Amino acid sequence: MKKLTLEQIAANRLSPEEAKEVERYPIYVLLDNIRSLYNVGSIFRTADGARVKKLMLCGITGYPPRKEIDKTALGAAETVPWEYYPDAMIAIEEMKSQNIPIIALEHTETSQAHWDYQFPFPCCLVIGNEVWGIQDEILKEANAAVEIPMYGTKHSLNVAVAFGIVLYQILQQYHEK
Repeated sequence: MKKLTLEQIAANRLSPEEAKEVERYPIYVLLDNIRSLYNVGSIFRTADGARVKKLMLCGITGYPPRKEIDKTALGAAETVPWEYYPDAMIAIEEMKSQNIPIIALEHTETSQAHWDYQFPFPCCLVIGNEVWGIQDEILKEANAAVEIPMYGTKHSLNVAVAFGIVLYQILQQYHEK
């Protein structure tokens, strides 16, 4: 086995221009009051890797251009469609008006393990604040909640890490259909 060179890897990737034109997977992502700009940048980068349809940056969530976002996004803020909403409920209403189910990544009384839930397509995954999670008013509008089972002492993972795990579970299910 031989590791690929950066040039070989790049030859199999979209150019930034192609990324703006290519068909995207029917996965929307709403970021509800994410406080760390580095987490936002990391989420952009993961969203680019999975070709999500759109990121909705809401409330206190920072948005480009910001050097802290760029540091971890590595250019993905230029290739992932995104929009800023001062109030997340406006984004929720937009999704609901298009009959797009809202799936919360949150510990709730009815959460299912992310690998057990059958994600509908299209769908909108909601990711909450690093400390207090998703706002209650958003949870009231959610069609379902999923969580990542935790087997140690901590109750959750870093928001950007958790997003990546669940996003790629969604993508796997999409490809299986």
